[in-house]
Amino acid sequence: MAYAHRIKPGTKVSLADFDPDADGGLDKEAGTRRADELGQEFGELEDLLFEAGTHSLLIVLQGIDTSGKDGTIRHLLGYANVQSCRVNSFKVPTPEELAHDFLWRVHAKAPGRGEIAIFNRSHYEDVLVVRVHELVPEPVWSKRYAHIDAWERLLVDSNTIILKFMLLIDKDEQERRLLDREKEVQKAWKLSVGDWKEREFWDRYLEAYEAALTHCTTEDAPWYVVPANKKWFRNLAVTEAVVERLRPYRSGWLERLEAVGAKAKAELEAYRAG
Repeated sequence: MAYAHRIKPGTKVSLADFDPDADGGLDKEAGTRRADELGQEFGELEDLLFEAGTHSLLIVLQGIDTSGKDGTIRHLLGYANVQSCRVNSFKVPTPEELAHDFLWRVHAKAPGRGEIAIFNRSHYEDVLVVRVHELVPEPVWSKRYAHIDAWERLLVDSNTIILKFMLLIDKDEQERRLLDREKEVQKAWKLSVGDWKEREFWDRYLEAYEAALTHCTTEDAPWYVVPANKKWFRNLAVTEAVVERLRPYRSGWLERLEAVGAKAKAELEAYRAG
C-alpha cells in the first residue's frame, strides 16, 4: 500500500484533499515495525547505488515549520551508509547567493553519481517563502516553476533519481509541537518567535505549496504529500516511497557490479599468471 500520496502530473492540487492525521489503518507498533523493515531494505539499496556508481539520489523535504523534516532525516540516515550521504539545509540566502540566479546555490549541492543528497528545504523556498512574503515581484517568482522543472530534468537526464516530499501537518498539531519545544531543554535551540509569526501566513503558505505541487510534479521528479501528524507514520510513508522508487534499479546495479567484478578478476588472473 502506498502511504505517501504521489501527485500525478497535470493534477491541480488541493491540500484539503489529504488528511494529515492519516495512519493507513495501522497502529504505531505495526507501523514502526514496517518502517524498520523498509529501512533495512533502503540500506541495502543505498549500498548498491553507492557501489554501482551509475546513479545518484536526491530527496527533497519541504513542509511548514515543525512538520518533521529533521526527524525524517534522522530516520532515513539511521539505515544509510554515511560515507555516501549528505544533508544540505537551505536557509536565508547569503549576499553571494543573492548575487546569482536562485538555482545557483542548490546546483552546487546536487548529488554526484553514487551519492545521496537530502535537501532540508530546497530550491522550492524561492516559490514558497519568497512568494508568501513578496520578496520579489510575481512576474519574477512565477517564472521559477518552469526553471525548476528544467533544472530537475537536467538532473534526471544525468541519472539522478528525484523524490520530493511535502510533509503535511495541521495547524493544531503545529501549535502542539511549538509548545512542546518550550518544555524540552534539548529542543531549546529550535525556539524562535519567527515560527509563531509565520503561523499568521498559514493559508498563504498552503496556497503556495499547492501551486508548487501543481506546477512542478513530473513522472521523473514526482511530489509526494505525506500525512505527518503522526511521526511514525510519516517515517513509514517516506521510507516506503523511497524504497519503491529504488527497487527497479536493483537488477541493473547488480549487473553493473558483476561486470566490474568480472573485469577485476580477469585482471588479477592475468597478473598472477605473470
